[in-house]
Amino acid sequence: MSAHPQKLQSARIAWQDDTPRSLHYDDCYFMPGRGEAESQAVFIEANRLPPRFADLGADEQFVIGETGFGTGLNVLLAARCFLDHAHPASTLDIFSAELHPLKPADLARALARRQPSLTHLARALLSAYPPLAAGHHLVRLHPRVRLVLMLGDAEACWRHCPARVDAWFLDGFAPARNRQMWTPALFEALAERSRPGATFATFTAASAVRDGLHRAGFEVERVAGFAGKRHRLLGRRPGAPERRFSRRGRAIVAGAGLAGCTTARALAERGWQVRVYDPAGVAGAASGNLAGVVYATASAHMTPQNRFYLLALIHALRHLEYFGFPAQADDGRLNGVLQYAADERMANKLEQALAAGTWPGDLLQRHGENSVLINGAGYLRPPRWCRRLLDHPAIELVGRRVRRFHTGSPLRVEDDQAQTESTDRLFLCVAEACRQLPGLEWLPLKRIRGQVSYVRATPASLRWQQAICHAGYLTPALDGLHCVGATFDFNNPDAEIRPGDDQTNLAQLRSHLPGHWEALGGEAIEVVDRRAAVRCQTPDFLPLAGPLADPRHLPHRIEANVFLNLAHGSRGITHTPMCADLVADLASGRSPALDTELIAALAPERFIVRKRRREPAWKPPE
Repeated sequence: MSAHPQKLQSARIAWQDDTPRSLHYDDCYFMPGRGEAESQAVFIEANRLPPRFADLGADEQFVIGETGFGTGLNVLLAARCFLDHAHPASTLDIFSAELHPLKPADLARALARRQPSLTHLARALLSAYPPLAAGHHLVRLHPRVRLVLMLGDAEACWRHCPARVDAWFLDGFAPARNRQMWTPALFEALAERSRPGATFATFTAASAVRDGLHRAGFEVERVAGFAGKRHRLLGRRPGAPERRFSRRGRAIVAGAGLAGCTTARALAERGWQVRVYDPAGVAGAASGNLAGVVYATASAHMTPQNRFYLLALIHALRHLEYFGFPAQADDGRLNGVLQYAADERMANKLEQALAAGTWPGDLLQRHGENSVLINGAGYLRPPRWCRRLLDHPAIELVGRRVRRFHTGSPLRVEDDQAQTESTDRLFLCVAEACRQLPGLEWLPLKRIRGQVSYVRATPASLRWQQAICHAGYLTPALDGLHCVGATFDFNNPDAEIRPGDDQTNLAQLRSHLPGHWEALGGEAIEVVDRRAAVRCQTPDFLPLAGPLADPRHLPHRIEANVFLNLAHGSRGITHTPMCADLVADLASGRSPALDTELIAALAPERFIVRKRRREPAWKPPE
């Protein structure tokens, strides 16, 4: 079963004063006038969260799971409780499923009258609230509190969730009104994702719920209900709880391009001390173009590949907003990208995507004939974005190259000056150059040479505000220059400038955007400069993001201290934030904000596994 194949529908609600009522299930989201008190008693206190949070030590993790996100009230109360009671160096992750998410305006109204102590958390939630796209979405509520909002059917979400949960909020509409939220299959999924000693709490005492949880392996207790209700349930998973700590230490990142810089920042945000190795400096290779476009191509078919493209775009846009980039107009703009169909095949693909509705309607919109607008996407300067990411006291840039590494304890890294350094983790983010490292020749990487042309702006072209993608791309002017490109030359490692490639780029522009070609001067277009670099890509067009696999051992062995984040092709700006968070979470021992299907689809071991015709061996961390 695929994790998140379906098209979603927003919640249909009616308002009774300040209380939302679901028209799908004919039930209120919370008790009118007593929502906070009910959630505090039924979920926070019943799971004994205040004393459990107070007992956490430095670097200790706690994970909450929820079956119905609703208005987010339980999540905000849990986050506030954690920040009030927990050790300042501990972390909280909350994974919450929702099949019918509220529209942003309805969510804002539902949260508008909450206590002032919830205001800053509510603002963070509303700022990063995802569009209507099935899958896992990361919401940073606080530097120490993360929400992973899993949009889709609760059972499917939890079957494919990598988290191991310490406390459950079993919150959905009443079992008589929403039977799919209270099924034996869901209870079994929750039991599988529970750590020993995990607790649960719920407002209902329905016999089917009580019996289902008991059969799934939970110890179940019936207690007095809230505010005059007869009964509710609470309980636990048998076993002795074990403390779980985040890992941190010293990390070396090879490569200071988009992949390396996003990885370094993700590690620094999790408490690692990071040294970034690159003899060419920041964005010295394929990430060094004047401008790049943040976008993805829409599809009606939610394969793992296409789900990654969509979710990585949403993740990247939230990531950029979180770090306040672009900060000024000449950094770029996230004001939408126009995508024109370069041929009939692309036109059909875009038309099918619009009709299917698998992309959120507020993200993908029709724009004239054979074109779409991707709202919120845009263009930016990759070198400035890289420097913004490296601007952290825990990150140091080193002007040397990683030449080889020696696994074991300790992990040792040797640079091109024959200097050796011990480190706890190594992250290889050097694209095709990764294959030059001993033992990595097996990586299935395709080299794609590309050249972009920098064209002088004209009075007419200076008015252009949005990036345009077709068979190539055209960006608005930065420093008086437009980026026109780019060529694709497969399996060519040569990064030398070719004057003929400028003509190829201009011919492509003339063919697909003749009006823009004319506005830039037509036959008199002035190419001021150009830049060539070698991208790298895998045979299945997905990046390599995860622990390094070693094909020399049978069965294959995972080098748990060495990670890859590379092979992003021409979509590095879009793909690297999600992949950086993935490898940083895995290295830190935290549950990633991706479902297990996507984690396996990105894992470097997938090519070894496919060759041997076995299923991916990735498992959630204990």
